Parts: sequence; C-alpha cells; structure tokens
Amino acid sequence: MPGARVASGKRVALRTVESEDVPFLQRAFANPEIRYPLGTQLKNQDEIESWNEDEGKDHFLVCLEDDDAGPGQPDGDDVRPIGAATVEDAAWRRPDLAYWLVPEVHGEGYGKEAVSLVVDYVFRTYEHPAVGAGAYAFNDASRGLLESLGFTEEGRTRKDRFVDGEYVDGIQYGLLRSEWYDGDDA
Repeated sequence: MPGARVASGKRVALRTVESEDVPFLQRAFANPEIRYPLGTQLKNQDEIESWNEDEGKDHFLVCLEDDDAGPGQPDGDDVRPIGAATVEDAAWRRPDLAYWLVPEVHGEGYGKEAVSLVVDYVFRTYEHPAVGAGAYAFNDASRGLLESLGFTEEGRTRKDRFVDGEYVDGIQYGLLRSEWYDGDDA
C-alpha cells in the first residue's frame, strides 16, 4: 500500500514507496511493455527491495486517489498505483528522472502530470540548476512527453543498450530551473 503523499496534482499524486508495494513493482517490471522501453532487466523481489532501499534515489509511486485518500498512509481502496518515478543522483550531480506507467493508462495524460510533479519536487528539494531525463530513440511517447514539458535534447548515445533484440540509441534530455519557472508549466 502506498505511503505518504509527497505531491498531488489534479488527477495523480506521488506517494512514497513502501515494502508492501514491492509486488506491484515486480509485476510491472516483469511486463515487457514497461521493461523494454525502460531498458531494464527482469528483477526478482529481493532486487526490487534493494532498488527501493537505495539511499541515493528518491522513489515515488504514481497514484490515482479517491477524494477520501488522506495525506498519510491511505486505506487500500482509496489509492490505485499506476506507475513509478525515480530521482537519481541528486545528492552529487544533476538529478536524473526515470518514470513509467502501467500500459492500461497510457495516452491519458497521467504521465505528463506525474513528471511535472517530479520536476517540481526536484526544484523544491535540491539546489541543482537543471534536471535530466533519458529515453530511447524508439520511445516516441516518452520523448514527446519530455519535449512537451520543455525538456531539450542534449545528446545521443549511439547503440547505448541492447533492448528487445537490438542495440538502440539513448537520448538525453535536460531542463533548466529557469526554463521551468519561466514556462507555462510553472
């Protein structure tokens, strides 16, 4: 069951990841529709638990909430996890975002709202002048989401990772704090 609410938007909320959420994460990471676009390997429960306990990352569940869901740990029926977001490396360099949603909610705008909440969280929590994110060249939905939020393509790593039977290019994006607060999404 998701933990405390970290941030909320009009339709989604970011909540802390609790140990009870590991089965949801494991099912999601086992889903090829999520795992391949992320370029991640299949993880067992122990690997996901250690991933969640990594102190160098901020992990969130992306959730849909009923009106009854409070800011603390809610009742299970009041919150539905639909994805996850992670902030990596913020303690020592430019924070890097990773995110995913379950396939049944793709195309409904939840991803844009969730990533916006994570960007706001990063700029409220850390002093870095920018935030980064990456997407594989074939992942048009993720690249479009980042570009719609004002992220700029900063580079390409050719043949970056072996995904679903072939090597694919990785695209790195960045967003400056000044661009975020000067833009329409601030």
